[in-house]
Amino acid sequence: MIDAYRRNITYLRVSLTDRCNLRCTYCMPEEGIAWMPTPNLLTDDEIVRVVAITARHGLKKVRLTGGEPLIRSGLPDLVRRLCDLPGIEEVTLTTNGVLLAAQAAALYAAGLRRINISLDTLRPETFAATVRRDLFHQVWEGIVVAERVGFDPIKINVVLQQGINDTEVLDFVRLTFKTPYHIRFIEQMPCADWEMWRRVYRPFSNAREAIESTWGPLSAVVLDAESGPAEVFRLSGARGTVGFIHAISHDFCDRCNRIRLTADGKIRPCLFSEMVVDLRHALRSGADDEVIEGLLRLALTIKPEYHELDMIPQKKSLHTMVNIGG
Repeated sequence: MIDAYRRNITYLRVSLTDRCNLRCTYCMPEEGIAWMPTPNLLTDDEIVRVVAITARHGLKKVRLTGGEPLIRSGLPDLVRRLCDLPGIEEVTLTTNGVLLAAQAAALYAAGLRRINISLDTLRPETFAATVRRDLFHQVWEGIVVAERVGFDPIKINVVLQQGINDTEVLDFVRLTFKTPYHIRFIEQMPCADWEMWRRVYRPFSNAREAIESTWGPLSAVVLDAESGPAEVFRLSGARGTVGFIHAISHDFCDRCNRIRLTADGKIRPCLFSEMVVDLRHALRSGADDEVIEGLLRLALTIKPEYHELDMIPQKKSLHTMVNIGG
């Protein structure tokens, strides 16, 4: 699957639901949002069909996202079906970890091996204030259980925010000496609220200086071309790694290898583009595989060269990640 700019698309992020059991301040209001009607969400069979068709044309990796994917019932069976598809080399999952302790063993038995947990703070009080739920210890238990079950690597995604968690950089890095966890600092992207993003956005220059002044130089880890956008480093004596994802300051659009399938069946070629291709109607109207393949080719044709976040904010329509599938 080659797009108009000669990028090889091998990675599909599949949103399983727009619903979430947290109310992160930078994502949605405390009362939540208007969820997609349940009949509009793709079924397991529809998701498997889309992935199977895409895999015949070069798809290698699937990441399950949400909302919060662990909310979806029957998830281990869906994971097993996706792992069994010819051509699919890797199925991964991103979760907030709230329900992970109870489901980690079943997901591992289904074939899932790699997992990302979103955790922006190691302080329970900051966690409760940021996500509006007092569930930090439940999330941490999920991480511990996932390690015990055998997940490797366990990646912890930390969205850096000015004045909220930017003083915890060294606390997160200390984890790499105690555990094999991969800590990944992510620049916050402007979803839903430009003004809030302008207040809390923080690039990584100071964070890297603080890390190296404390522990010495960060040594780059050589990754393969399909490994994703993170710059990954290891500190001397550390078991885990430290990564940086420069989503804003140093975009990686020129090597983007992904498209997204939203929970309601739309292919979204770029996170910050309004252009989408509706697969659900075709899936539910008896379309054969050739029609679905044609719609996938259309999605590749309209995939933009870059994310255009430098457009004037007033002209940019933003959506929350739960609507899109982070």
